[in-house]
Amino acid sequence: MSMRHIRPLAGGVLFALCATAAAQDARLAPVVVTATRSAQSPYDIPAAIDVATTPPDGSLDVNLSERVQAIPGIVARDRQNYAQDAQVSIRGFGARSTFGIRGVRLYTDGIPASMPDGQGQVSHFNLDSAERVEVLRGPFSALYGNASGGVVQLFTADGTDPAELRFGVAGGSNGNFRSSVNARGVDGPVDYNVDFTHFRTSGYREHSAARRESGNAKIGWKIDEDAKLTLVVNTLDVPDAQDPLGLTRRQYQADPRQVAAAAKTFDTRKSVDQQQAGVVYDQRIDDANSLRVMGYYGRRGVRQYLSIPVATQVSQPGSSGGVVDLDNEYGGGDARWTWRDTLAGMPLEVAAGVAYDNQEQHRQGYENFQGDTLGVRGAKRRDEIDRVFDFDQYAQADWRVADDWTLMGGVRHSEVRFRSTDRYVAAGNPDDSGTVTYSATTPVFGVLWRATPWMHVYANWGRGFETPTFSELGYRTDRGPGLAFGLKPSHSRNAEIGLKLRPSEAMEAGLAVFRADSDDELAVATNLGGRTTYQNIARSRRQGIEASFKDELARNLRFVASYTHLQASFRTPFLTCVAPGCSAPDTPVDAGTRIPGVPRSVGYAALNYGATSGWQAGLDVSAMGATSVNDLGTESAPGYALFGLSGSYVFDQGPWRVNTFARVDNLADRHVIGSVIVNDGNGRYYEPAPGRSFLVGVDVRWR
Repeated sequence: MSMRHIRPLAGGVLFALCATAAAQDARLAPVVVTATRSAQSPYDIPAAIDVATTPPDGSLDVNLSERVQAIPGIVARDRQNYAQDAQVSIRGFGARSTFGIRGVRLYTDGIPASMPDGQGQVSHFNLDSAERVEVLRGPFSALYGNASGGVVQLFTADGTDPAELRFGVAGGSNGNFRSSVNARGVDGPVDYNVDFTHFRTSGYREHSAARRESGNAKIGWKIDEDAKLTLVVNTLDVPDAQDPLGLTRRQYQADPRQVAAAAKTFDTRKSVDQQQAGVVYDQRIDDANSLRVMGYYGRRGVRQYLSIPVATQVSQPGSSGGVVDLDNEYGGGDARWTWRDTLAGMPLEVAAGVAYDNQEQHRQGYENFQGDTLGVRGAKRRDEIDRVFDFDQYAQADWRVADDWTLMGGVRHSEVRFRSTDRYVAAGNPDDSGTVTYSATTPVFGVLWRATPWMHVYANWGRGFETPTFSELGYRTDRGPGLAFGLKPSHSRNAEIGLKLRPSEAMEAGLAVFRADSDDELAVATNLGGRTTYQNIARSRRQGIEASFKDELARNLRFVASYTHLQASFRTPFLTCVAPGCSAPDTPVDAGTRIPGVPRSVGYAALNYGATSGWQAGLDVSAMGATSVNDLGTESAPGYALFGLSGSYVFDQGPWRVNTFARVDNLADRHVIGSVIVNDGNGRYYEPAPGRSFLVGVDVRWR
């Protein structure tokens, strides 16, 4: 990356901090566990990790994008399309996903929200009951195994003493409405946090209405002074969420609120039904040793109606039809031992464990027509049992070798096995059964130097890997029988250096420079008739800079800002297929072409005024640079900057706390592209963001 982007920013941050720095102890920071698997301050960890604890003022707080926008390095786009999950990428990893989340590991209270193949979703993240969201970036993410270009972990709050009952309701533009009820408390050895949230929307665009019910319960039982058992249960119901599909550039410019004609023709929509439960047992064995055991099980049903033309379904050999019907059972566990003592008189912590995750998916495909009626389930075209499981072993250590130095390192060995059993074999549709196994060992190492009480310097390095998901293995480029088991996993080499700065009780900042080089990056080979095939690209690179800053500028006046500049490109040329009807890659992509879905830059800043009660107000701006939408780099979504304004009055007296709030987003009423559908086969790359929108609501707490 060019140094002209780094020097002015780094110099400016250091100048501002040093000008106000006093040699005083750093203030207490939020505690995080994702990087080290034990409670530590992020200021003392040689890795880029941030925590979001509260939603922005006056937000709906139903989408992950609302919580993490002030954290650099992560892009979480609210697609305004609840038939598709949020788009989440970290430092450019995961940007290729057109649905769901890939390349980023997801967890709720230590329970995986990513399947063993790396495919995940955050639709069941219940933010109303959450205490915090942690985002880990860089090499140490590899300690979470396959597809860990970064880690996002949500933690449900523990029960409170005194007990609280919370109720919230908010509504506004585009038919948005959210209501929630939450109870949390402590009763003897038991603490609880139980929540139910209802959300519905008419949608900014035509044919984009949705409804979502989310329930989450966390119940902890303190068995004795050394043991605790925690039960986490959640449920999600999304019935018939409408999918407006993307728009072409011409359609977007003509009317950003319109819907693709095919969406109405086939009534494109998606239903999701999920239930999941997990148990975590923590046992302190003695002063040095402790044990943590986690187990979980869940079911997730998905039915989706696509817009694949009838002629394509009928004439294309091996077509899976236009209706996807998935029934998933998944589960697994993790057992971890931790030892804390001293080595050479300095604190040492070692953690070692094993993890097992399993997914068994019954995948069926049907035609999306019956006779002349479109958008209904027709004849069966696909029936298979897909199973993927992993078995991993990991260890990591954290040693404070001197007062000013900490070393941290670890290694993980991962083995991921895929097996597909084809139960639909017919003329023109041969047996597609098969198996494949991927494995990798990923070491990481980091060092932290406490240069002064207000400045910590760190560096780290590691390797990572990412297997294809079952969706990417689904079809072969040569159209032969069997899944695309010839695809190789991507391997990456990651490095990072950074500063963590805390010159005063209220001020803190961070600066990180990173680079990741990948071999065998996955990219599209062909995209025809609803069937996407993939190929490996020899080399790719992601490099950039992240900066964050927050301070209390005056009494009750707080400022927060973050910025990410990212260069992501293919480093070797390859061929892809873009012409209508092409059956094999034939169009060259030059070395140096930008990886699609990765914005050049992302920024956020917010200024908030107010005490814990009384009048409060806030002004914020979110900005995103241009984003390429296809491997050829021939089209891109332009950058934008959007302003938001919020205000509230908080009444806090006795057992009652009432927060009435209002918010306006996109103050200038700009037409912008909020998210993109990478490499869409119909050229419908663009998903517009809403114009000026309003929200009002009230949240009530009774203690």
